[in-house]
Amino acid sequence: MKIVVVGANHAGTACINTMLKNYKDNEVVVFDRNSNISFLGCGMALWIGNQISTGDGLFYSSKEKLEAAGAKINMETEVKDIDFDKKIVYAEDINGKKYEESYDKLILSTGSLPVQIPIPGMELEHVQFVKLYQNAKEVIEKLNTNSEIKNIAVVGAGYIGVELAEAFRLKGKEVYLIDSCDDCLGTYYDEIFRKKMNEQLASKGVKLKLGQLVKEIKGKGKVEKIVTDKEEFDVDMVIMCVGFKPNTALGKDKINLFKNGAYIVDKTQKTNLDDVYAIGDCATVYDNSIDDINYIALASNALRSGLVAAYSVLGKDIQSNGVQGSNGICIFDLKMVSTGVTEHRAKKMGIEVECTDYEARQKAGFMEEDNPNVKIRIVYRKDNRWVIGAQLVSKYDMSMAVHMFSLAIQEKVTIDKLAMTDLFFLPHFNEPYNYITVAALNAK
Repeated sequence: MKIVVVGANHAGTACINTMLKNYKDNEVVVFDRNSNISFLGCGMALWIGNQISTGDGLFYSSKEKLEAAGAKINMETEVKDIDFDKKIVYAEDINGKKYEESYDKLILSTGSLPVQIPIPGMELEHVQFVKLYQNAKEVIEKLNTNSEIKNIAVVGAGYIGVELAEAFRLKGKEVYLIDSCDDCLGTYYDEIFRKKMNEQLASKGVKLKLGQLVKEIKGKGKVEKIVTDKEEFDVDMVIMCVGFKPNTALGKDKINLFKNGAYIVDKTQKTNLDDVYAIGDCATVYDNSIDDINYIALASNALRSGLVAAYSVLGKDIQSNGVQGSNGICIFDLKMVSTGVTEHRAKKMGIEVECTDYEARQKAGFMEEDNPNVKIRIVYRKDNRWVIGAQLVSKYDMSMAVHMFSLAIQEKVTIDKLAMTDLFFLPHFNEPYNYITVAALNAK
């Protein structure tokens, strides 16, 4: 069988490796328009903020590794068109060489693209997008060679924006964090948690300009000011990170699309077209917290979708377990993790929920060192009492707890069953009645 894969970052790499490792007799041809493979974008802010010394460790695969495994890799080669009826992929490389590649099975792993807001001044020097390795490298080079870049505006207070705000403060820059929402991290956390992150950022000198809509970037050739609907600020660089959209131009006229333009796939990653699969950020996921398809662009989801597609394409009866959107962030040592839906989002979707909140020390109260408080919220449905979300925040690394909640959502565990779950006690690790148990026991 001949399998063509379009796109070789996280989902594509996982898919390619899985196919080549488990099924040796198939031809795997890959096209990717980038010059590198498997860049972990979640590490960009660490690199920019000098928390790691180099970006080299942010790659876990390469053209050479995939070719050694048996794939034919065409880098810096963009797919221009696909004839889904004749099963032919048309591509062109950076030197103008054209390709016509037939396929038996096609896997689309085209990822996502930064959202570009239509405002004046986007063409100015020092307006930056940060998604690819090349983007991060360019920002670092500009900071290292332009001492006049002292004030930076970060537009978008989601995960990437917040991480970059921290990175630029660690570089000694004045940072404005701008978002039209009233808090940062609105997608993943309820207000009581968002406020904690707001306070953390402000305490470290990040100037929060929330509830403001960017209208224009001003300057003569390069950035000098950013203008919102309420204020304007003198800045030397603008980082645009208002979100991402699925990159689905190649198949949008033939493949069924989700409301945001992502390819709709089933639990085997198959689209509505025979022999055509989609994985990673260009495709939907099945969200167990809402029992429906959704769009959640996370590297962890992308990797798993690649595994499922690899086995599905080659005939193994396997389906995705679905996802919960588990995620986490650490900013100036404040750690926040969540999974499933927030109370706010559930209510917006018309799901009737209750919440149970609790705050306590991580370890037994008599443990005097390294024993900060942990705040937890568990979200559960009113009708069947299934757990459908959880959020935690602390200076302590309690991140592993989110995995249990992720499984609870997947397996439709009730808040009452969670309250009686066997959780061990040892003073070095937790309280006899730890915050998970007590929060669940306090549920209505």
